[in-house]
Amino acid sequence: MLRSFLRNLLGGPIAVQLRRYVIVGSTTAGVQMLLLWLFVDAGDVNYLLGATVAIEITIVMTYVLNNAWTFASMRNTGWTDYLTGLLKTNVVRGTAIPIQLAVLYALVDWQGIQYLLANAVAILVSGVYRYFFDVKWTWGRT
Repeated sequence: MLRSFLRNLLGGPIAVQLRRYVIVGSTTAGVQMLLLWLFVDAGDVNYLLGATVAIEITIVMTYVLNNAWTFASMRNTGWTDYLTGLLKTNVVRGTAIPIQLAVLYALVDWQGIQYLLANAVAILVSGVYRYFFDVKWTWGRT
């Protein structure tokens, strides 16, 4: 699955879409990391709580960008379709939150890795899951 993902990133029928998804994901991951840092270091919030809030904030941002750019050819238009897509991506990404938080917790508490580095790894791990279900369900086609 990973090999196919990487191959499709470079060429193939969904290469442009996949590259755009990675660019949007990288951008919003950067925002998520900044928010997490602000919550934990500036706000003195527990890193797991901070990560949960940062994830939810970036879910909305990710949907807006992906709908407008990544999946432009199949974008959700009109209020009903747009809000239905936002709800679907929240379900997809909401079900990925436990995956991301579990990886984050395991790396920080069990392996002693710094929380921001651990969060970056957790984002990557849950990213493949999110892509597959967003393509298949949120936008309903490949």
